[in-house]
Amino acid sequence: MIDLNTIALAVLRRLEPERAHRVALGFLKRGWAKTPRVEDDPLLRVEALGLTFSNPIGLAAGFDKNAEALDSLLRLGFGFVEVGSVTPRPQTGNPRPRLFRLTEDRAVINRLGFNNQGLAAAAARLRRRRPAGIVGANLGANRDSADRIADYIQGLETLGPLVDYVTINVSSPNTPGLRQLQGAAELDRLLARLMAARAALTQPVPLLLKVAPDLEPAEIESIADAALRHGIDGLIVGNTTIGHRAGLTSPLRDTAGGLSGRPLFGPSTARLADFARATKGRLVLVGTGGVASGADAYAKIRAGASLVQLYTALVYEGPGLIGRIRRDLAARLRADGFSSAAEAVGSGLR
Repeated sequence: MIDLNTIALAVLRRLEPERAHRVALGFLKRGWAKTPRVEDDPLLRVEALGLTFSNPIGLAAGFDKNAEALDSLLRLGFGFVEVGSVTPRPQTGNPRPRLFRLTEDRAVINRLGFNNQGLAAAAARLRRRRPAGIVGANLGANRDSADRIADYIQGLETLGPLVDYVTINVSSPNTPGLRQLQGAAELDRLLARLMAARAALTQPVPLLLKVAPDLEPAEIESIADAALRHGIDGLIVGNTTIGHRAGLTSPLRDTAGGLSGRPLFGPSTARLADFARATKGRLVLVGTGGVASGADAYAKIRAGASLVQLYTALVYEGPGLIGRIRRDLAARLRADGFSSAAEAVGSGLR
Protein backbone atom coordinates (compact mmCIF):
# COMPACT_ATOMS: atom_id res chain seq x y z
CA MET A 1 0.00 0.00 0.00
CA ILE A 2 1.39 3.38 -1.02
CA ASP A 3 1.54 6.22 1.50
CA LEU A 4 0.51 9.26 -0.52
CA ASN A 5 1.55 11.60 2.28
CA THR A 6 5.13 10.31 2.10
CA ILE A 7 5.12 10.57 -1.70
CA ALA A 8 3.72 14.08 -1.60
CA LEU A 9 6.34 15.34 0.83
CA ALA A 10 9.40 13.34 -0.26
CA VAL A 11 8.94 13.06 -4.02
CA LEU A 12 6.26 15.26 -5.51
CA ARG A 13 7.73 18.53 -4.28
CA ARG A 14 10.96 17.69 -6.12
CA LEU A 15 9.09 17.66 -9.42
CA GLU A 16 8.05 20.63 -11.54
CA PRO A 17 4.72 21.77 -9.99
CA GLU A 18 2.37 20.89 -12.83
CA ARG A 19 4.01 17.51 -13.33
CA ALA A 20 3.79 16.83 -9.59
CA HIS A 21 0.09 17.58 -9.74
CA ARG A 22 -0.43 15.13 -12.60
CA VAL A 23 1.50 12.40 -10.77
CA ALA A 24 -0.45 12.87 -7.53
CA LEU A 25 -3.75 12.84 -9.40
CA GLY A 26 -2.64 9.71 -11.25
CA PHE A 27 -2.00 7.86 -7.99
CA LEU A 28 -5.42 8.87 -6.71
CA LYS A 29 -7.39 8.01 -9.83
CA ARG A 30 -5.83 4.54 -9.91
CA GLY A 31 -6.71 3.94 -6.28
CA TRP A 32 -3.07 3.47 -5.28
CA ALA A 33 -3.22 5.96 -2.44
CA LYS A 34 -5.41 4.14 0.02
CA THR A 35 -6.10 5.92 3.29
CA PRO A 36 -8.38 4.41 5.94
CA ARG A 37 -11.34 6.72 6.45
CA VAL A 38 -11.77 7.71 10.10
CA GLU A 39 -15.30 8.53 11.20
CA ASP A 40 -15.92 12.21 11.78
CA ASP A 41 -16.56 13.63 15.21
CA PRO A 42 -20.35 14.25 15.37
CA LEU A 43 -19.52 17.83 16.39
CA LEU A 44 -18.35 18.48 12.84
CA ARG A 45 -21.62 17.51 11.13
CA VAL A 46 -23.03 20.44 9.14
CA GLU A 47 -26.46 20.97 7.57
CA ALA A 48 -26.16 23.47 4.71
CA LEU A 49 -27.50 23.96 1.17
CA GLY A 50 -30.10 21.30 1.94
CA LEU A 51 -27.26 18.78 2.32
CA THR A 52 -25.66 16.96 5.25
CA PHE A 53 -21.87 17.26 5.42
CA SER A 54 -20.05 14.82 7.71
CA ASN A 55 -17.48 17.58 8.27
CA PRO A 56 -17.11 21.13 6.91
CA ILE A 57 -13.66 20.71 5.32
CA GLY A 58 -13.77 20.54 1.53
CA LEU A 59 -11.33 20.37 -1.35
CA ALA A 60 -11.48 23.53 -3.44
CA ALA A 61 -11.79 23.45 -7.21
CA GLY A 62 -8.54 23.22 -9.15
CA PHE A 63 -7.09 19.92 -8.02
CA ASP A 64 -9.49 17.53 -9.76
CA LYS A 65 -10.53 19.62 -12.74
CA ASN A 66 -11.97 16.72 -14.72
CA ALA A 67 -13.63 14.60 -11.99
CA GLU A 68 -11.01 11.86 -12.29
CA ALA A 69 -10.38 10.89 -8.65
CA LEU A 70 -13.50 11.68 -6.65
CA ASP A 71 -13.80 8.42 -4.72
CA SER A 72 -10.17 8.52 -3.58
CA LEU A 73 -10.37 12.19 -2.62
CA LEU A 74 -13.47 11.66 -0.51
CA ARG A 75 -11.77 8.72 1.23
CA LEU A 76 -8.96 11.05 2.31
CA GLY A 77 -11.42 12.63 4.75
CA PHE A 78 -12.88 15.62 2.96
CA GLY A 79 -16.47 16.46 3.81
CA PHE A 80 -16.98 17.47 0.18
CA VAL A 81 -15.02 17.82 -3.05
CA GLU A 82 -15.46 20.43 -5.77
CA VAL A 83 -14.40 19.50 -9.30
CA GLY A 84 -13.47 21.94 -12.06
CA SER A 85 -13.35 24.57 -13.20
CA VAL A 86 -15.07 22.99 -16.20
CA THR A 87 -15.76 24.90 -19.43
CA PRO A 88 -18.19 23.80 -22.14
CA ARG A 89 -15.44 23.00 -24.64
CA PRO A 90 -12.05 21.45 -23.83
CA GLN A 91 -9.41 24.11 -23.26
CA THR A 92 -5.62 23.81 -23.06
CA GLY A 93 -5.20 26.90 -20.91
CA ASN A 94 -2.30 29.32 -20.89
CA PRO A 95 1.26 28.54 -22.06
CA ARG A 96 3.64 26.77 -19.68
CA PRO A 97 5.17 27.32 -17.21
CA ARG A 98 1.99 28.43 -15.48
CA LEU A 99 2.18 26.99 -11.96
CA PHE A 100 4.79 28.14 -9.42
CA ARG A 101 5.61 27.18 -5.83
CA LEU A 102 6.59 30.02 -3.51
CA THR A 103 8.02 27.70 -0.89
CA GLU A 104 9.34 30.42 1.40
CA ASP A 105 5.84 31.88 1.64
CA ARG A 106 3.87 28.60 1.68
CA ALA A 107 2.08 29.87 -1.39
CA VAL A 108 1.42 29.10 -5.05
CA ILE A 109 0.93 31.33 -8.08
CA ASN A 110 -1.01 29.93 -11.00
CA ARG A 111 -2.02 31.25 -14.39
CA LEU A 112 -3.47 27.98 -15.68
CA GLY A 113 -6.37 29.56 -17.55
CA PHE A 114 -9.18 27.00 -17.03
CA ASN A 115 -7.29 24.09 -18.58
CA ASN A 116 -9.74 21.18 -18.62
CA GLN A 117 -11.26 18.45 -20.80
CA GLY A 118 -14.68 20.07 -21.12
CA LEU A 119 -18.21 19.28 -20.00
CA ALA A 120 -18.64 16.01 -21.90
CA ALA A 121 -15.62 14.37 -20.24
CA ALA A 122 -16.56 15.58 -16.75
CA ALA A 123 -20.18 14.50 -17.18
CA ALA A 124 -19.19 11.00 -18.29
CA ARG A 125 -17.10 10.51 -15.15
CA LEU A 126 -19.68 12.03 -12.83
CA ARG A 127 -22.30 9.60 -14.13
CA ARG A 128 -20.02 6.74 -13.07
CA ARG A 129 -19.18 8.03 -9.58
CA ARG A 130 -20.27 6.20 -6.49
CA PRO A 131 -23.20 7.84 -4.69
CA ALA A 132 -21.10 8.44 -1.55
CA GLY A 133 -19.92 11.86 -0.41
CA ILE A 134 -20.86 15.37 -1.48
CA VAL A 135 -19.53 16.61 -4.82
CA GLY A 136 -19.86 20.05 -6.35
CA ALA A 137 -19.04 21.28 -9.85
CA ASN A 138 -17.22 24.56 -10.44
CA LEU A 139 -18.13 26.09 -13.81
CA GLY A 140 -16.07 28.40 -16.00
CA ALA A 141 -16.45 30.03 -19.40
CA ASN A 142 -14.31 29.34 -22.45
CA ARG A 143 -11.71 32.01 -23.07
CA ASP A 144 -12.92 32.68 -26.64
CA SER A 145 -16.64 32.43 -25.90
CA ALA A 146 -18.93 34.98 -27.55
CA ASP A 147 -21.50 34.56 -24.74
CA ARG A 148 -19.97 33.65 -21.39
CA ILE A 149 -23.30 33.62 -19.62
CA ALA A 150 -24.50 30.97 -22.07
CA ASP A 151 -21.40 28.94 -21.17
CA TYR A 152 -22.41 28.94 -17.50
CA ILE A 153 -25.97 27.96 -18.37
CA GLN A 154 -24.73 25.07 -20.50
CA GLY A 155 -22.56 23.92 -17.61
CA LEU A 156 -25.44 24.13 -15.17
CA GLU A 157 -27.76 22.17 -17.46
CA THR A 158 -25.12 19.51 -18.13
CA LEU A 159 -23.57 18.96 -14.70
CA GLY A 160 -26.34 20.19 -12.40
CA PRO A 161 -28.23 16.87 -12.51
CA LEU A 162 -25.02 14.96 -11.73
CA VAL A 163 -23.70 16.80 -8.65
CA ASP A 164 -24.88 18.03 -5.25
CA TYR A 165 -24.25 21.73 -5.89
CA VAL A 166 -22.91 24.02 -8.62
CA THR A 167 -20.47 26.91 -8.27
CA ILE A 168 -20.30 29.75 -10.80
CA ASN A 169 -16.70 30.94 -11.02
CA VAL A 170 -16.63 34.58 -12.12
CA SER A 171 -13.48 35.47 -10.20
CA SER A 172 -10.53 33.69 -11.81
CA PRO A 173 -7.89 36.31 -12.72
CA ASN A 174 -6.50 34.13 -15.51
CA THR A 175 -9.27 34.52 -18.10
CA PRO A 176 -9.24 38.08 -19.47
CA GLY A 177 -12.40 40.01 -18.65
CA LEU A 178 -13.99 37.27 -16.55
CA ARG A 179 -14.03 39.29 -13.34
CA GLN A 180 -16.15 41.93 -15.06
CA LEU A 181 -19.08 39.56 -14.48
CA GLN A 182 -18.88 40.61 -10.81
CA GLY A 183 -20.01 44.12 -11.81
CA ALA A 184 -23.58 45.08 -10.90
CA ALA A 185 -25.19 45.08 -14.36
CA GLU A 186 -23.39 42.00 -15.66
CA LEU A 187 -24.00 40.06 -12.44
CA ASP A 188 -27.71 40.86 -12.59
CA ARG A 189 -27.90 39.47 -16.13
CA LEU A 190 -25.86 36.41 -15.20
CA LEU A 191 -27.87 35.51 -12.10
CA ALA A 192 -31.24 36.15 -13.76
CA ARG A 193 -30.44 33.77 -16.61
CA LEU A 194 -28.92 31.17 -14.30
CA MET A 195 -31.87 31.14 -11.93
CA ALA A 196 -34.25 30.69 -14.86
CA ALA A 197 -32.14 27.81 -16.14
CA ARG A 198 -32.01 26.22 -12.69
CA ALA A 199 -35.79 26.45 -12.33
CA ALA A 200 -36.14 24.45 -15.54
CA LEU A 201 -34.09 21.53 -14.19
CA THR A 202 -36.04 18.46 -13.09
CA GLN A 203 -34.29 18.69 -9.71
CA PRO A 204 -32.95 22.21 -9.06
CA VAL A 205 -29.47 22.14 -7.56
CA PRO A 206 -27.99 24.55 -4.97
CA LEU A 207 -26.21 27.40 -6.72
CA LEU A 208 -23.17 29.26 -5.38
CA LEU A 209 -21.11 32.16 -6.72
CA LYS A 210 -17.32 32.23 -6.27
CA VAL A 211 -16.04 35.78 -5.82
CA ALA A 212 -12.64 37.44 -5.66
CA PRO A 213 -10.87 38.48 -2.45
CA ASP A 214 -9.83 41.77 -4.08
CA LEU A 215 -13.19 43.52 -3.78
CA GLU A 216 -13.89 47.01 -2.47
CA PRO A 217 -16.66 47.66 0.09
CA ALA A 218 -19.10 48.97 -2.53
CA GLU A 219 -18.51 45.87 -4.67
CA ILE A 220 -19.15 43.59 -1.71
CA GLU A 221 -22.45 45.31 -0.98
CA SER A 222 -23.44 45.13 -4.65
CA ILE A 223 -22.65 41.41 -4.96
CA ALA A 224 -24.39 40.59 -1.68
CA ASP A 225 -27.48 42.54 -2.79
CA ALA A 226 -27.60 40.76 -6.17
CA ALA A 227 -27.13 37.33 -4.58
CA LEU A 228 -29.96 37.93 -2.14
CA ARG A 229 -32.34 39.44 -4.70
CA HIS A 230 -31.88 36.59 -7.16
CA GLY A 231 -32.11 33.89 -4.50
CA ILE A 232 -28.89 31.99 -5.02
CA ASP A 233 -27.85 29.73 -2.17
CA GLY A 234 -24.37 30.85 -1.24
CA LEU A 235 -21.04 32.50 -1.90
CA ILE A 236 -17.51 31.12 -1.92
CA VAL A 237 -15.11 33.77 -0.61
CA GLY A 238 -12.74 33.96 -2.33
CA ASN A 239 -10.62 32.99 -5.29
CA THR A 240 -6.90 33.62 -5.81
CA THR A 241 -5.65 37.19 -5.45
CA ILE A 242 -3.85 39.41 -7.93
CA GLY A 243 -2.51 41.57 -5.09
CA HIS A 244 -0.94 41.09 -1.65
CA ARG A 245 2.63 40.57 -2.90
CA ALA A 246 4.42 43.18 -0.78
CA GLY A 247 5.30 40.91 2.15
CA LEU A 248 6.40 37.88 0.12
CA THR A 249 10.01 36.69 0.26
CA SER A 250 10.14 34.20 -2.62
CA PRO A 251 12.06 35.31 -5.72
CA LEU A 252 8.94 34.28 -7.68
CA ARG A 253 6.72 36.78 -5.85
CA ASP A 254 6.20 39.04 -8.87
CA THR A 255 5.21 36.20 -11.22
CA ALA A 256 1.98 36.95 -13.08
CA GLY A 257 -1.06 34.98 -11.99
CA GLY A 258 -3.34 34.35 -9.03
CA LEU A 259 -1.75 33.93 -5.60
CA SER A 260 -3.05 31.33 -3.15
CA GLY A 261 -1.86 29.90 0.15
CA ARG A 262 -0.73 31.39 3.43
CA PRO A 263 -0.50 35.07 2.31
CA LEU A 264 -4.16 34.94 1.26
CA PHE A 265 -5.48 33.84 4.64
CA GLY A 266 -5.79 37.27 6.25
CA PRO A 267 -7.27 39.17 3.29
CA SER A 268 -9.71 36.39 2.32
CA THR A 269 -10.92 35.99 5.91
CA ALA A 270 -11.50 39.74 6.18
CA ARG A 271 -13.57 39.68 2.97
CA LEU A 272 -15.48 36.66 4.29
CA ALA A 273 -16.42 38.64 7.40
CA ASP A 274 -17.47 41.57 5.19
CA PHE A 275 -19.81 39.29 3.23
CA ALA A 276 -21.15 37.77 6.45
CA ARG A 277 -22.09 41.23 7.68
CA ALA A 278 -23.56 42.21 4.31
CA THR A 279 -25.71 39.08 3.98
CA LYS A 280 -26.68 38.83 7.68
CA GLY A 281 -26.82 35.04 7.73
CA ARG A 282 -29.21 34.78 4.77
CA LEU A 283 -26.70 32.97 2.52
CA VAL A 284 -24.41 30.00 3.08
CA LEU A 285 -20.83 31.23 3.01
CA VAL A 286 -17.86 29.01 2.13
CA GLY A 287 -14.51 30.30 3.37
CA THR A 288 -11.40 29.53 1.34
CA GLY A 289 -7.95 31.04 1.08
CA GLY A 290 -4.86 30.09 3.07
CA VAL A 291 -6.40 27.38 5.25
CA ALA A 292 -3.59 25.19 6.59
CA SER A 293 -4.64 24.19 10.12
CA GLY A 294 -7.56 23.60 12.43
CA ALA A 295 -7.05 27.11 13.79
CA ASP A 296 -7.42 28.52 10.27
CA ALA A 297 -10.61 26.56 9.63
CA TYR A 298 -12.01 27.69 12.97
CA ALA A 299 -11.20 31.32 12.14
CA LYS A 300 -13.10 31.01 8.86
CA ILE A 301 -16.10 29.56 10.67
CA ARG A 302 -16.00 32.30 13.30
CA ALA A 303 -15.85 34.84 10.46
CA GLY A 304 -19.12 33.52 9.01
CA ALA A 305 -18.34 30.38 7.00
CA SER A 306 -20.56 27.33 7.33
CA LEU A 307 -18.12 25.39 5.16
CA VAL A 308 -14.37 25.70 4.52
CA GLN A 309 -12.22 24.77 1.53
CA LEU A 310 -8.48 24.29 1.05
CA TYR A 311 -6.04 23.23 -1.67
CA THR A 312 -2.64 24.96 -1.61
CA ALA A 313 -1.73 23.71 1.88
CA LEU A 314 -1.83 20.14 0.56
CA VAL A 315 1.17 20.98 -1.64
CA TYR A 316 3.25 21.57 1.48
CA GLU A 317 1.60 19.32 4.09
CA GLY A 318 0.28 16.35 2.13
CA PRO A 319 -3.12 14.67 2.65
CA GLY A 320 -2.42 13.89 6.31
CA LEU A 321 -3.32 17.53 6.89
CA ILE A 322 -7.01 16.77 6.41
CA GLY A 323 -7.25 14.51 9.44
CA ARG A 324 -5.22 16.93 11.56
CA ILE A 325 -7.56 19.80 10.70
CA ARG A 326 -10.67 17.75 11.49
CA ARG A 327 -9.31 16.65 14.87
CA ASP A 328 -8.07 20.11 15.85
CA LEU A 329 -11.25 21.84 14.72
CA ALA A 330 -13.40 19.48 16.78
CA ALA A 331 -11.16 20.06 19.81
CA ARG A 332 -11.40 23.83 19.44
CA LEU A 333 -15.18 23.76 19.09
CA ARG A 334 -15.51 21.57 22.16
CA ALA A 335 -13.07 23.66 24.21
CA ASP A 336 -15.10 26.79 23.48
CA GLY A 337 -18.34 25.13 24.52
CA PHE A 338 -19.97 24.72 21.11
CA SER A 339 -22.19 21.69 20.62
CA SER A 340 -21.88 21.89 16.83
CA ALA A 341 -19.89 23.64 14.13
CA ALA A 342 -23.06 25.51 13.14
CA GLU A 343 -23.19 27.18 16.57
CA ALA A 344 -19.77 28.71 15.96
CA VAL A 345 -20.60 30.24 12.57
CA GLY A 346 -20.11 34.00 12.77
CA SER A 347 -19.29 33.89 16.49
CA GLY A 348 -16.25 36.08 15.92
CA LEU A 349 -18.44 38.87 14.52
CA ARG A 350 -20.68 39.23 17.57
